[in-house]
Amino acid sequence: MSLHHFTLIVDGPDVQDEALIDALFEAGCDDALVGRAEGIQYVEFDREAARLDDAILSAVADVEKVPGVTVARIADAGLVSMADIAARTGRTREGVRLLTAGARGPGGFPPPVTDPRGRYRLWRWSEVERWLSTYLGKEVGTFDDDVLTAVNAGLELRRHGRRLHPGRQAMLRELAGL
Repeated sequence: MSLHHFTLIVDGPDVQDEALIDALFEAGCDDALVGRAEGIQYVEFDREAARLDDAILSAVADVEKVPGVTVARIADAGLVSMADIAARTGRTREGVRLLTAGARGPGGFPPPVTDPRGRYRLWRWSEVERWLSTYLGKEVGTFDDDVLTAVNAGLELRRHGRRLHPGRQAMLRELAGL
């Protein structure tokens, strides 16, 4: 068993209400801290499990045992900025910028998941990590990003898919291969 640290963003009643905190504890979230930051509610876990996906899925199930509380997404689900990439790889921010622009290295750096014309760009860590390993031969360690990305995609699909017209839901299920 390993200890996995992650934060779930939740919707629903005020998670700082004492009765709700007690309900979360009784539902199995005795390994979590409950809080709110700038109006965003979260439940932060240090959960023991064999694998990260087991830890996250059990935490989602436990949180959602409490009536009215739903998990919206996993915080920081594998997205990194240039500064994050620099910190994780021991490079300078400028060195990372040159890699992303193709001015250094072999080119073909993964595209950002945000608008490439925007000032603040974000990348999927799993894509960056694979690129670094493949083209630069640099092992930077894994942060279970594929698991975070897949579970987060499922949570987002569930959350937003419910709001769609039933005909659109069928199209979305087909697109997702469900």
